[in-house]
Amino acid sequence: MYHTWMCYFTPGPAHLRLGLACLGVGLQHGELPPVGPRTLDHHVAVVVSAGSGWYRTPDGRRHPVTAPALLWLTPGTPHHYGADPGWDECFVDFTGPATTTYTELGYIEPGRPVVPLSDAAAARAVVARIARAARRGNPLLEVETGAAVHELLVTLRRARADLAPDGDEVLQALARDAFQAMSVADHAARHGMTPAALRTAVRRGAGCSPKDYLLGIRLGRAKELLAATDLPVAAVARRVGYDDPAYFSRLFTRRVGIPPVRFREQQGRTVPGGWSNRVPDPDDPPMIEPRHAP
Repeated sequence: MYHTWMCYFTPGPAHLRLGLACLGVGLQHGELPPVGPRTLDHHVAVVVSAGSGWYRTPDGRRHPVTAPALLWLTPGTPHHYGADPGWDECFVDFTGPATTTYTELGYIEPGRPVVPLSDAAAARAVVARIARAARRGNPLLEVETGAAVHELLVTLRRARADLAPDGDEVLQALARDAFQAMSVADHAARHGMTPAALRTAVRRGAGCSPKDYLLGIRLGRAKELLAATDLPVAAVARRVGYDDPAYFSRLFTRRVGIPPVRFREQQGRTVPGGWSNRVPDPDDPPMIEPRHAP
């Protein structure tokens, strides 16, 4: 015996322009009948929170599935899977142009249909919110569920058993050394890796090349300094690893879209007491003490 609940809907063209659109949501548990063989024209994320089963790839190979796990069902790829008694799953069907970018960044993995998870609770909570939003008469259905699909992909990326939630040691070390005058080859040598191995590790963990990963950290810090301090642009450039202010300005303009000086004019937020790098606690947010007249 098995129990199932499913709800499907059809977003309009405007909702597809949000990047991701939810097409359906469901929860199932028990001794489920096999799914497929079949081929879909959209994506499905199946989160298995309990039990075990199997997944058969198009080449006929059968792969074991043990909870917690994620099954990626991707457009145009035949799939076939089944569950043993005790299987508990939730799933979300989705589509949209942003799936291409999420795939490029490694959040969706067509070549890896079975992904072990460290925990399924967070992903299941997102799916539960989608299910609640799917109640009849919800005027915000398409927008709420579309936004939740974005959140689900991030949550699943964080839950992958082969990656720490905040990045592996290589990414942490790159972030720590990002402002030093080091080439990608230098970073690789520091970790006893070849540049190719470093590229593979960073692509797997961050969805981009080491160069882009380092550049993102440098420019993010540069934005913080421009917005929160009165440091000259040349000083900001040096702080984030660029000895040539002109090169830094060209690079910043090309990647951000506006020059550093213009960014400061738009975002400048110098505050009394200075800027904090401490990540705030949502339950105890930082407060600015009011100024009292002498």
